Amino acid sequence: MKTRAVVTGGSGFIGAHLVKHLVRKGWSVRVIDNLTRGDQTRLQPVLDDIEIFNVDVRDEDAVTKAVSGADVVMHLAAINGTENFYTQPELVLDVGIRGALAVVNACRKANVPDLVLASSAEVYQTPAFVPTDENIALTLPNSLNPRYSYGGSKIISELIAFNYARDHWRKVQVFRPHNVYGPDMGTKHVIPQFIIRAASSSSNNQQTVPFPIQGSGHETRAFCYVDDAVSGILRMYEHGVTREIYHIGNDEEVAINTLANQVGAAMGLALQIQTSEAAEGGTVRRCPDISKMRQLGYEPRFDLRTGLERTVQWYLQNMDRLPMDGLL
Repeated sequence: MKTRAVVTGGSGFIGAHLVKHLVRKGWSVRVIDNLTRGDQTRLQPVLDDIEIFNVDVRDEDAVTKAVSGADVVMHLAAINGTENFYTQPELVLDVGIRGALAVVNACRKANVPDLVLASSAEVYQTPAFVPTDENIALTLPNSLNPRYSYGGSKIISELIAFNYARDHWRKVQVFRPHNVYGPDMGTKHVIPQFIIRAASSSSNNQQTVPFPIQGSGHETRAFCYVDDAVSGILRMYEHGVTREIYHIGNDEEVAINTLANQVGAAMGLALQIQTSEAAEGGTVRRCPDISKMRQLGYEPRFDLRTGLERTVQWYLQNMDRLPMDGLL
């Protein structure tokens, strides 16, 4: 019998890749997405194989109907993107918190036994230890800074998943993705913005181009290619245990100026990096400890160079259909 899954935010970046992966595995898949930020074209290869419910994840009654009969709900719907944390904190909180409550209540009403909830590395802000394991304290440094609207909503979502419906679940798991990237991830994240900026700066056929970045360039992150992230989510669900938290990511830590230079190299460009003041509330260093996932047999297959080459190629081929307002 096919596993019946519902993916909220299933036309978003990670959600769409997850949906396509589940279909390839032979699962029965429904998608909940009101397309506020998602893009149904991401699902074009599997549209004939899935059901799509164009409803708001905060609409508990509609979500209850959509999840009826499911074995697992994978709740990925959120307002992501650092730019949105600063500019739309009310919406980030509303979708994050009311969406989580609606999904959990819908699962209880429809007797869905399993829940997989997407959290975020943002719950740590500036972690006490790097690489960071899943047991480090969660942090909300300053409730006045709108950046923390996203991390705060994810902390609350985890509490909802584990405690609000504590006795309902056969299996409930939380994964914290760390800087997942890849083709067709929109324009609100650092890697596509770097690609677009480099392409624009090189439009006069210069091979060495000025390249402004935010911060000193010494800040670090660890970037996970989306195919690895999706494989990790499925390995967690199939081999992990209930009431656990898992990091989904890659532990290849890289400085942002190195990232920019690797983006340039993938485009055949030499970048003259120009630093600036960092955004208030940003984190100097972040890299996950993925030992817990490795114990389940997970291992990232794509190094940063390979993943960037694939991502750059997609963006350069699709530049004419990307929204550019406010990017450069």
